[in-house]
Amino acid sequence: MHFHHLIKEHFKQHLTIYIFTCGLFLMGIIFGAIIVNSMNFIQKEDVYFYLSQFFEQVIDYELSSSFEIFKSSYYFHLKYLLLLYILGLSIIGLPIVWTLMFLKGMFVGFTVGFIVNQLGFKGLILASVSIAPQNLLIIPIYIIGASFAMIFTLMLLRKLMQQNVSYSILEPFKIYTIIFFILLVASSLASIFETYISHTAMHSYLKSLYG
Repeated sequence: MHFHHLIKEHFKQHLTIYIFTCGLFLMGIIFGAIIVNSMNFIQKEDVYFYLSQFFEQVIDYELSSSFEIFKSSYYFHLKYLLLLYILGLSIIGLPIVWTLMFLKGMFVGFTVGFIVNQLGFKGLILASVSIAPQNLLIIPIYIIGASFAMIFTLMLLRKLMQQNVSYSILEPFKIYTIIFFILLVASSLASIFETYISHTAMHSYLKSLYG
């Protein structure tokens, strides 16, 4: 009960930061969708050519290579979260945290927007089975990670600007590190979803479309 109360108080205290982070991500999604709509026919054809090659690789790919998919996915999440963690420890890293969240949103917006734009309803189904499952887990993880990085950076900035502040940052640093460790463990679940649910579903669906 005490732990539940701490979480509730944390979100209440830092609600504006979480709203700001979600806003950056949503702006990225919108910007990604705008890019798709602003592309001309030749640009779309070029991108679709590479997308078709990727689809062919997925169809031909053996599902027995699941561990390689998991390893690749988790390694990406690991790098992303560690980068957020390191940026949170430096005051100058704050704009980069914002940029990373915006770019993540832009990538999701562009990917989903382009697939739907090119394949219509079939593209919507494909995006639902191949992109949505793991992103429903990993996006909140990234948002929490980016928000904690911002919170810790702002705390460092406040301590730096107010020399008379005597509190130690050791305890907040421990909490910050533990939170990122939990996020790293949680991101492995997103990789499991991507490997055994999204990739399997995408493999089956693409085979039914092009196989």
